[in-house]
Amino acid sequence: MWGFQQGSRLLAAVLRTPRAPRAPIASKPPEHPLSAAEQAIAFTVMCTCFLGPTAWVLAHVEHYKSKGE
Repeated sequence: MWGFQQGSRLLAAVLRTPRAPRAPIASKPPEHPLSAAEQAIAFTVMCTCFLGPTAWVLAHVEHYKSKGE
């Protein structure tokens, strides 16, 4: 029972104290809203950056398999 009491006090102390002070974040509307074309370009670039290398590796899997021999 003694270990349970110590553990519960330790857990309560950890939960009470914040690890870092919270930053005051205020959300506002954007100063310059993005047009549909700008959003499409940004989405295309993001997809290309994430999926491009993956597609390249998948396209060259056979080369990687034969390279080990």
